[in-house]
Amino acid sequence: MTENVTKKFLYVNRKAPYGTIYALESLEVVLIGAAFEQDVSVAFIDDGVYQLKKDQSTDGIGMKNFSPTYNALGDYEVTQIYVDKESLDERGLTADDLMNLVYEDEDDDYAEKSSISIVNRDELAKLMEQQDVVLSF
Repeated sequence: MTENVTKKFLYVNRKAPYGTIYALESLEVVLIGAAFEQDVSVAFIDDGVYQLKKDQSTDGIGMKNFSPTYNALGDYEVTQIYVDKESLDERGLTADDLMNLVYEDEDDDYAEKSSISIVNRDELAKLMEQQDVVLSF
């Protein structure tokens, strides 16, 4: 009898949300992985931090704004979202500039909790070491 072992997947987002297909493709892969009950976490570094910036508008570039889809991550039990503090600092952003992504904690009477953790680069490196699979977009 084989034991079903869940692998830990970390999706690393490095690119700005628009101008390439990377951000949208990553989001789709994360949602698919979560739908298949993988242990999914997501990290945003470099220009990837712009993917979580609130109040995005794509009116001037003629592309569909897919940023509201990030709000569905909690429904897919993607509750571990890491944002690199140094990347935020380098771009003049703070946690207040990011979308409010939440999930309902079943173990705490379904209390709504933030999915986003601001981490430094050393903490992010340790998180990467703990993963079975790291995919970079």
